[in-house]
Amino acid sequence: MSAALAPYAAHDQQSRGRRYPEPPPQYRSEYQRDRDRIIHSNAFRRLAYKTQVFVNHEGDLYRTRVTHSIEVAQIARTIARALALNETLAEAIALAHDLGHTPFGHAGQDALNDCMQEYGGFEHNLQSLRTVDELEERYAQFPGLNLTFECREGILKHCPIAKARELGDVGERFLQRRQPGLEAQLANLADEIAYNNHDVDDGIRAALITLEDACTVPLVGRQFEEVQRLYPQLQGRRRVHETVRRMVNALVVDVIESSQERLRAAAPADIDAVRERSHPLIGMSETMRAEHLELKQYLREQVYRHQRVLRMTTKAKRVVTELFEAFMRELKLLPAEYRDAALRSEARDGIDGRARTVSDYIAGMTDRYAILEHSRLFDPAERT
Repeated sequence: MSAALAPYAAHDQQSRGRRYPEPPPQYRSEYQRDRDRIIHSNAFRRLAYKTQVFVNHEGDLYRTRVTHSIEVAQIARTIARALALNETLAEAIALAHDLGHTPFGHAGQDALNDCMQEYGGFEHNLQSLRTVDELEERYAQFPGLNLTFECREGILKHCPIAKARELGDVGERFLQRRQPGLEAQLANLADEIAYNNHDVDDGIRAALITLEDACTVPLVGRQFEEVQRLYPQLQGRRRVHETVRRMVNALVVDVIESSQERLRAAAPADIDAVRERSHPLIGMSETMRAEHLELKQYLREQVYRHQRVLRMTTKAKRVVTELFEAFMRELKLLPAEYRDAALRSEARDGIDGRARTVSDYIAGMTDRYAILEHSRLFDPAERT
């Protein structure tokens, strides 16, 4: 496989390795091992019941974190293959990028970050790395999943400087203002493409917006006009899907062609030459980036801040906040393993350690488990 890769791709033989040394895998590459460990993790399975925009119980057809992650992986694989990059590594990063996300999407993250302000804050990207490095409990020889440096580098998309100093090897690039490998760069972009375009689809399905309304955004309108021209009789879900798939395709093609131009101009010798750059080499054209930003702004105002979504996110924030406050007051309310972990963390790191373990527990909850746990704690009629 490596012979088909570009010299600046991530090659297994040149990996910076794992935190805990292991014998090389049989019949798999190092990055296949990463991908497989991610898929078999508890955190990945829980993504099936964590929201993307709409809370899990609101409908069976809305995207969840796991369907979103699969869609990101599909886009990442396409871009990686077209650019002769390591498709398996790009897929692994895409599948792992949301492992640390809270229940209730960004509303849950915002609420948990507010709760954790006095204790170091909370950010789902850092939590994803913490999940694969420390929290997963599966293997006899080490904590976490013991992923390769390249996969961990890709999971950590952004990081405050203060936190970067604590993270060792994967934090160095934030201190030095350098870039990650190209597979990490494209996985980050695939995430943006997936959630923006598919949130259009879910927003229409939820009747928060109509396809005709969304056509005021050039990226949507241009593809819709083409669908109308080619298939004037097409209606309903097929018309929506045909428009959205063409939006995704237009963005992916633009990323591939724009990135090819940057790579030809830069001609990096290897992955380390990619890392030494101050700006990413994977990206959209200026025109497409402006249109994509306009789509993001439209979704923020018309979908994420829609009255129905805000009503649910208000409730979600209350659930997360009240759970955090209750567990911080009384650790005995936690399951035994988290109670014991919180006591150990508090003995080592003080109140910050206690809070971090409480946030680990809440961040790992699915939407419906958080709602159930809140009911068990605060509803006298609910069994405890």
